[in-house]
Amino acid sequence: MRRREALSLLAGSALLSRPVVGHPTPVGTPGDGTPRTREDTYGPVGRVEVDGATETVVTPDGATAFVAATDGYAVVDLSSPSDPTVVAERRDLLADRENGPLGGIYDVKHAGDTLLVVGPANPGQSELAGALVVDVSNPEKPRQRAFYETDYPIHNAYLDGDTAYLTANGGERRRLAIVDVADEPTKIGEWELTEYDDAWTDVPPFPRVIHDVYVQDDVAYLAHWDAGTWLLDVSDTAAPAVISHIGRDAETVADEFESGADSYDALPGNAHYAAVDEAGDLLAVGSEAWATEELPEGGPGGIDLYDISTPTEPQSLATIDPPPTPDATHDGSWTTAHNFEFRDGILYSSWYRGGVKRHDVSDPVEPTELTWWADRPHAEFWTARVGVPGSTFVASSRATVDSPAALYVFPDGDGETTWGFGNDPDLATPSPTSAETPTPTETAAEGPGFGPLAALAGVGVGALAWLCERP
Repeated sequence: MRRREALSLLAGSALLSRPVVGHPTPVGTPGDGTPRTREDTYGPVGRVEVDGATETVVTPDGATAFVAATDGYAVVDLSSPSDPTVVAERRDLLADRENGPLGGIYDVKHAGDTLLVVGPANPGQSELAGALVVDVSNPEKPRQRAFYETDYPIHNAYLDGDTAYLTANGGERRRLAIVDVADEPTKIGEWELTEYDDAWTDVPPFPRVIHDVYVQDDVAYLAHWDAGTWLLDVSDTAAPAVISHIGRDAETVADEFESGADSYDALPGNAHYAAVDEAGDLLAVGSEAWATEELPEGGPGGIDLYDISTPTEPQSLATIDPPPTPDATHDGSWTTAHNFEFRDGILYSSWYRGGVKRHDVSDPVEPTELTWWADRPHAEFWTARVGVPGSTFVASSRATVDSPAALYVFPDGDGETTWGFGNDPDLATPSPTSAETPTPTETAAEGPGFGPLAALAGVGVGALAWLCERP
């Protein structure tokens, strides 16, 4: 009954045209302890705190969200959009293991009755690494079914039916691992760029990391950082085959890193996340990038659109630019592209402090911005995901200095409210507001041997920051 009432409430344009007052966002002077409230002409209809929130996925019916939460995961009931509710939460996963618990959980994926929970995202966040397989046939009572332990961290993953695709970046290797999780998890295949083309061995491991993977209709899309985006035929999971590549060749990447024309943090490159529309004809590749002292034009990164109707010959169409920022460096105000999703000709995207957006990409040569909501001091969005098409979408926000991490529910309609981007004079040029993170040296020291290893390898501060903080 709750779901039927919620969908009825969301029908039509009334929700989109009236001020949103259900869960006003607190704003005010950072740290003053007495935030005022506001009413947005467009804004979230609901919000629930989820400590440590990072990636979020939503069930096909839009009724349930699963949220990666750094030291575990949470299950959120979305059936009442104005009152999203955490109905299950699991922390300190596998704490009974000798090297547990599993930590650094930045990604979850869902298919059918299965939830895949992976970590740690980065070296040094957890001694235990692997993919936890959870039965969520009853979302309010998730049940651990199996665990696939690895000797590498898992930053991101994808679950296609009973097949898990894992980013396997360990030691000198940067590869895609493919695991059958139907019963006892079993490795069934892998793919590695340097085995496909040994010219890539001239590029250091960090810039050719596999950051994320997306799979649809037997094609895997690998966001391979400075090695670009790779399309793989995975119809035979034991023997993935290259379809095409978007990006620079190995010699160019190696030369530009050696010359200083490229860096780990700055553009060009930085293929961070890739996804396709339902037809598999339109590909979006997001670049997570920051400006540096040497490369002030190196960030923030946007989202590039490609026609892949002929997958062997990708064609560049357009670029969606990132929101403006007074300081695009890693220590500044992040507005670079992060995770996103296509649905019914709309691209739903997240931009950290740059907020969340919706773009009409029915004409991908000229994408049109429909929606932009941002609250720079209080929200730092990791992802945007469709809830009920035409009614809601959701976005998870990391904690900032002024507000806790949370899952937001937005109307799936047009509008704009951008606090901190010109319509609020108190917030027009804010100072950085993210919760402080350990310095690269401190964080690296937590991982056995990482400080000395990095020093021996001649890795700079930027690379260490990537290892330890890369979202």
